[in-house]
Amino acid sequence: MKITLVGNGRMGRQIAGIVEASDSNVIHKVLDVNDAITPESFEGSDVIIDFTVRAAFLANCKAIIASGVPVVVGTTGWDDLMPQIAGEVNAAGSTMLYSANFSLGVNIFFRTLREAARLIAPFEQFDIALSEQHHTGKADFPSGTAIKAAEEVLNSNPRKRTIVRELKDGRKLQSDELQVASIRLGSVFGVHSAFIDSESDTIELTHTAKNRTGFASGAVRAAEWLVQRHATAPGFCTMDDFLNDLFTA
Repeated sequence: MKITLVGNGRMGRQIAGIVEASDSNVIHKVLDVNDAITPESFEGSDVIIDFTVRAAFLANCKAIIASGVPVVVGTTGWDDLMPQIAGEVNAAGSTMLYSANFSLGVNIFFRTLREAARLIAPFEQFDIALSEQHHTGKADFPSGTAIKAAEEVLNSNPRKRTIVRELKDGRKLQSDELQVASIRLGSVFGVHSAFIDSESDTIELTHTAKNRTGFASGAVRAAEWLVQRHATAPGFCTMDDFLNDLFTA
């Protein structure tokens, strides 16, 4: 599998290292901030992996879609435009897989959280809140992974309807609001926690990333899957589509 990397930051370099250690995949090309990206930039590629920032991804998105090469997107912070971009991908007959986090452990955390939020829904004595910690260079706030975790709670627990990132002017949190707290600290790779609390119990679910290897290897594995899917079922998809195949295989 010939992979074109868009982005040569920390995640891009980690993915390149995973690919270089592989017997079956190679880095075809690396495109970075100084490269003019057109559909022709991806000729000869089997798949694209994009880990950049919101502005760069949105600037390159039309060229990526027009190339017809399937793309794995790990860039976060563009959820507000996801329906529009998904529509463009589907209309072009292209293929894109987006995930805020490609770690298998994080995605098991998501599914565990989904079930926990569902189980406490009938019991009003249980409340739930989320937190995330990342290094001080993390651009989005809260992280895309934390927003995904919050969406899992909102979709599973009808008592929570909106996400609150901060409380201003002494306003109190309402019972239908889900707090998502963020901390930026040193060089933390990523810690995501869910806190379920009642007068009698506290339940905590936490995923701690020890390094970027899990994210990078998950992205490469997703890319291998996406190449196969592109041949039979092009379109916009998410990590859930990949994991549904993985967990039921």
